[in-house]
Amino acid sequence: QVQLVESGGGLVQAGGSLRLSCRASGRDFDNYAMAWFRQAPGKEREFVATINYMSGSTKYAETVKGRFTISTDNAKNTLYLQMNTLKPEDTAVYYCATTRHYGAFPPAEKLYYYWGQGTQVTVSS
Repeated sequence: QVQLVESGGGLVQAGGSLRLSCRASGRDFDNYAMAWFRQAPGKEREFVATINYMSGSTKYAETVKGRFTISTDNAKNTLYLQMNTLKPEDTAVYYCATTRHYGAFPPAEKLYYYWGQGTQVTVSS
């Protein structure tokens, strides 16, 4: 059973930084995509960033490119999201996710099958 557990959210002032973690367990994650999504109150869930666990290839949403960095520690089966220069519009619940099967990278959003419970990030102005 794949489990994803996020941590690291909190309250930060605009311009500050946070690092989110997602501890993964339940299978070998090599060659799977792992990703961060977020959902703000009253808004649709949106893609933030994704990484191929083995190759390290990445893709970012335009809204976070240059400010956020996605990475993995394969020895710890952990996914990270380093968030710098945070803005109030980054306020959301952040979720990590992974696909159920191998496939082309980056995968379509509908292919993310396993999800964490989310961690709240609040950026004050």
